[in-house]
Amino acid sequence: MRKFLKAVILIPLALVILVFAVANRQIVTFSLDPFGTTDPADPLVFAMPLFALATVLVIIGVLAGGIATWLRQGKWRRLARQREDELRAVRAENDRLKHQVESQSVVPAIAPPPGSIFTPAD
Repeated sequence: MRKFLKAVILIPLALVILVFAVANRQIVTFSLDPFGTTDPADPLVFAMPLFALATVLVIIGVLAGGIATWLRQGKWRRLARQREDELRAVRAENDRLKHQVESQSVVPAIAPPPGSIFTPAD
């Protein structure tokens, strides 16, 4: 079922990307210098197809968003590591106490004191 859903999503997405790439093949000039010219000899000026520029910008956006999310969730990862360490320590103590209880011999029954109204059952 998961493979089917993946195919239902990825195949149309691949077709949309392919149609976008074919429809936007014209060369555009992309400059990283806001005050410079669009001279192709400038090292900060790139001439590329529009679909390639859009693809590169989407990839950069996804990477920037992923890094920002990873940095923002740092305190939760630290807290999860602390909780795992605490859980590991509690489990070790629990196992130690279980072994200690299992290794003890059977506790003898406590006899009632002499003159008590309770008598042991026969």
